[in-house]
Amino acid sequence: MDARRLRVFLAIVDEGGFGRAADHLHLAQPSLSQTIAGLERELGVPLFHRVGRRAVLSSAGEQLVEPARRVLRDLDAAADAARATRGLRRGRLDLVSMPSVGIEPLGALLRDLTTAHPGLRVRVGGAFTAEEVVAAVRDGSAEVGLLGAAGDPPAPGLLAVPLAPQRFVVLAAPGTDLGGGARGAEATAGTDAPVGPDALRGRRFVASQEGSLMRRLLDDLAGPGGDPAVVVEVDHRTSVLPLVLAGVGLALVPDSWSALARAAGAAVHPLADSPELAVRLVHRSAHLTPAAQALLAIARRTAPEQRR
Repeated sequence: MDARRLRVFLAIVDEGGFGRAADHLHLAQPSLSQTIAGLERELGVPLFHRVGRRAVLSSAGEQLVEPARRVLRDLDAAADAARATRGLRRGRLDLVSMPSVGIEPLGALLRDLTTAHPGLRVRVGGAFTAEEVVAAVRDGSAEVGLLGAAGDPPAPGLLAVPLAPQRFVVLAAPGTDLGGGARGAEATAGTDAPVGPDALRGRRFVASQEGSLMRRLLDDLAGPGGDPAVVVEVDHRTSVLPLVLAGVGLALVPDSWSALARAAGAAVHPLADSPELAVRLVHRSAHLTPAAQALLAIARRTAPEQRR
């Protein structure tokens, strides 16, 4: 079993079919099909079931996905370790991040990493929950994960680097009166007035899907039997700030959004008695690429300063 066959196998899994995988790998489809046929002969089991024009993983194929990712990740780590003797001039880092922390500290971490090592290439994948981040790191889809959770998420077999916790803020369109006296222009000048649950009940909200931490916090603010007036539910949180600025509703987000929201003209109010969002980088304990090691070193170096 060689690495080339495993890369072709995972490309079919990740791209959702033989045709797309061939395009992604710049291979002729007959060549790709022959590679998979050779791997199936070597293993003695079918890895895919052909259903019309679709390729569906067999049970044996499903069992191969995670070990294949680990093998290729370890091979990449070994190759990058050899190249690191030239000063980490090349390499790739696959990272997965939740959207709640996808503004900060992700921006600062990647700024410092790519400034110190401009030859690196970083791919940032998305995950909706902390559990999805942990699963992506464990199965090898990503080498490092950035997550935010109400507490320490269960991550057996992984190590974590704690970063600065975040509290929550309320975003509002300029001129919105939340009962605290501060409006958009004043908020932009830095005179944000904290708001409590009473000022938010009955308000209209732009929110993420059910099951997210921010959505659960909205449910808590509504009180027993209450129902937050979520007028727009978004999958992509990049839509939240534009919708707030358009006056569609308020939004509840981590305070890492504050600088961007103020720069865009939104009013930013601290949430009174806000819970903390614990922020972590999670990673496997061994076989890390030099790129991942460099990112973790930056995180460990800056974490004490962030927490202060």
